[in-house]
Amino acid sequence: MMAVTAGADFCYAIEVFRPMADAAVKIVEKNGFSDKIKVINKHSTEVTVGPDGDMPCRANILITELFDTELIGEGALPSYEHAHRHLVQEDCEAVPHRATVYAQLVESRRMWSWNKLFPIRVQTSLGEQVIVPPSELERCPGAPSVYDIQLNQVSPSDFTILSDVLPMFSVDFSKQVSSSAACYSRQFEPLASGQAQVVLSWWDIEMDPEGKIKCTMAPFWAHSDPQELQWRDHWMQCVYFLPQEEPVVQGSALCLVAYHDDYCVWYSLQRTSPKKNGRVHPARPVCDCQAHLLWNRPRFGEINDQHRTDQYVQALRMVLNPDSVCLCVSDGSLLSMLAHYLGAEQVLTIESSEASHRLMKKIFKANHLEDKINVIVKRPELLTSTDLEGKKVSLLLGEPFFTTSLLPWHNLYFWYVRTALDQHLGPGAVVMPQAASLHAVVVEFRDLWRIRSPCGNCEGFDVHIMDDMIKHALDFRESKEAEPHPLWEYPCRSLSEPQQILTFDFRQPVPPQSVRAEGAIDLKRPGRSHGAVLWMEYHLTPDSTISTGLLKSAEDKEDCCWNPHCKQAVYFFSTILDPRAPPGGPQSVSYAVEFQPHTGDITMDFTLKYPG
Repeated sequence: MMAVTAGADFCYAIEVFRPMADAAVKIVEKNGFSDKIKVINKHSTEVTVGPDGDMPCRANILITELFDTELIGEGALPSYEHAHRHLVQEDCEAVPHRATVYAQLVESRRMWSWNKLFPIRVQTSLGEQVIVPPSELERCPGAPSVYDIQLNQVSPSDFTILSDVLPMFSVDFSKQVSSSAACYSRQFEPLASGQAQVVLSWWDIEMDPEGKIKCTMAPFWAHSDPQELQWRDHWMQCVYFLPQEEPVVQGSALCLVAYHDDYCVWYSLQRTSPKKNGRVHPARPVCDCQAHLLWNRPRFGEINDQHRTDQYVQALRMVLNPDSVCLCVSDGSLLSMLAHYLGAEQVLTIESSEASHRLMKKIFKANHLEDKINVIVKRPELLTSTDLEGKKVSLLLGEPFFTTSLLPWHNLYFWYVRTALDQHLGPGAVVMPQAASLHAVVVEFRDLWRIRSPCGNCEGFDVHIMDDMIKHALDFRESKEAEPHPLWEYPCRSLSEPQQILTFDFRQPVPPQSVRAEGAIDLKRPGRSHGAVLWMEYHLTPDSTISTGLLKSAEDKEDCCWNPHCKQAVYFFSTILDPRAPPGGPQSVSYAVEFQPHTGDITMDFTLKYPG
């Protein structure tokens, strides 16, 4: 529609997703462009050109938005490659015209903790014990996938810049594009001495051939005008981890090398340019230690959190006895090692997947514990007395953490495991954590509300049809569901005090009947009520609690401080930017929350209450 408005004679709009293609046809008609735009519901590689084809002839302008945070991760290169060969003329112009990928080398203990297992210190009665990572984890190049985050939310104190911003490579979309593997080298002199660990990366696009109209993803410290920084969630910034950390010396020249295939980008640090040393382009890095397949980046950070480990150690000291028989139930957890070091007589751990079993075996072996901790490879509910060598469990442990959990309360799976293992628990057996609770707070987001805000009229075009389509889909189910977001990346301000909604007593089996709570959350501060944030807190002992959400109460104008290792659940209120909402804002938010024991799910409904 923008192209026709700008003077195009005719446009072919290619959209593979059927619901969006149907909406596009209606929106085109609504805005009076049906005689100028043809919507083709196909993948672009299936479009035919010719007298009987989808397009009678090749186009001379190519307009696309095929990008992700990594630029090429959604298949932009093969799609452009095919379009130039089959859909557009040789001398066509493309909008956008060109993209450039930038990189910056940094040292960051925080970011490196998302990729490697650090030594973990455990204070015991016999002195300090140190859990060391296996050599396979040390050597492993890590997961091949990029870690895309809101880099503007990482504190500058969390990293040291080691290089200038380096333009690594460009793609000219108006010329024939290749999806073949390639590498690009940039020589630089380090700005400071340190340990090169992480490459931060982003891209910009020049919309026109002269480069006068630009769109950049640069973080604030590399932005030409930080005051004009545009918030985006569809395009963020990339964090890449070097295969190994390497020492660099200020002023001593090095080469940063970017590689890409048709869908992925990765980096290495070289002493000389690959073109000079004749090295073959390395294959995409692949994890061979199992850890990067089992633990995602936030999980690495969580395991490396020494303060969190200390909390578990302190709680374990309160419940462990010299004759304790401990059974640990969490995916790829180091809790069993803590229990052993703190003096448990026998320690067993359940790993339900072969991958986690192999990983834990490596970690135990590296710490000479392969004969001290018994690994049982099966689903917890299938455990038999033989697996426990005829003994009863006196201490059932969980973080709890399970790789399949998406929402905070999905880790209540631990409660079901505890219920299934009831027959194997000895008299007076202790369960840690002993309980959990669900908490909520009403918030005003600085920017995240935009992902649920209707478009209405956009660039002069009426796109209410798309808004209605999305609203209909949300009304069907999702509007009464929460969705996971790592809120340390998305600043928000609390409008209420945090409130405990439900409690779950792990000392007792899962009850047969549902657990329901109804009530109201009073709003204490002025602001737009965008949604409720929910999280779990695990009560290890009466005096020790681990929060997966809010870490401290926020003052009036402060942003909330969230657990950076976990995703919190966000329930967006349906009245975001609703022009029909009464002036002055709501006084409170009423809720009805119910735990369904037969599914393990939690259903919820929130309603804004206005004065009068």
